[in-house]
Amino acid sequence: MADLGLTIAGVALKNPVMTASGTFGYGREYGCFFPLNRLGAVVTKGITLEPRAGNPGPRVVETPAGMLNSIGLQNPGVDGFIADELPSMREAGVPVIVNVSGHSPAEYGEVAARLDGLEGVSALEINVSCPNVDQGGMAFGVDPRSVAEVVAGCRRRTRLPLITKLTPNVTSLAPVARAAVEAGTDAVSLINTLVGMVIDVVSRRPVLARGAGGLSGPAIRPVAVRAVYEVAAAIEVPVIGLGGIVTAEDALQFIMAGASAVAVGTALFADPLAACRVVEGLAAWCDGQGVSWIGEIVGAANPAFRGRRPGRMTEC
Repeated sequence: MADLGLTIAGVALKNPVMTASGTFGYGREYGCFFPLNRLGAVVTKGITLEPRAGNPGPRVVETPAGMLNSIGLQNPGVDGFIADELPSMREAGVPVIVNVSGHSPAEYGEVAARLDGLEGVSALEINVSCPNVDQGGMAFGVDPRSVAEVVAGCRRRTRLPLITKLTPNVTSLAPVARAAVEAGTDAVSLINTLVGMVIDVVSRRPVLARGAGGLSGPAIRPVAVRAVYEVAAAIEVPVIGLGGIVTAEDALQFIMAGASAVAVGTALFADPLAACRVVEGLAAWCDGQGVSWIGEIVGAANPAFRGRRPGRMTEC
């Protein structure tokens, strides 16, 4: 059987499939469907310094090829996460990547500091790309200087590996990614959702209470693959690809574009086993194609990727 194990920013993954932040809660919600250690890693919902109630409803609406949401970073705050959610995640036997959000660079740094050195936290995903908050999130992610300020502030407050999650809602992603790398990120993940809107033609009002929301699902996959292709060629740190992945074939597109790992998100709402099916499909595809290690095909479709490969899990 093919070897799917590799390392991302020093985190050993038994396979390259993660969950996307905001679609998997804190893992407990899916524990009745499968053992979480079948995945390469679990990425938590976004965590802020203080608890947040999120945006008023309606907050979610289905579209023909995905979902539009405006949750607004509802979460128990970093201390609530450490007390109530992290203990059960430690027992799952899977790397835990905590998604960190804030309304200011100082808040990001403080959350990173409180998670530093905690047993069970393998890395932080710095979310500078959420479109559903009035302060912070995507407001930082569209400006390379703001991204650098947030990442550098977190870098000073933690020794944990940093993964910076980028927004597609910019003209060019490469300058933003380079700014994150120069500020100290160890990897980048992309893409977060695209900003969209659905209007109820009877009420003549937007369906979501906040108006606009973040579009995810298969509709955004081609955009996400192109973004990974562009960014993987522009930076030297690992890329994690996400956006509309439903099947192993979808994941392979991201990997061949230059992603060392992938994350499954919206598909989990329709099929809680979607991420596990992607793992199984990748193994079957590699076996069928005579690929002995998944890292061999990272960037296979991207000449500008220059043949860089992630480390094997056995090398960490």
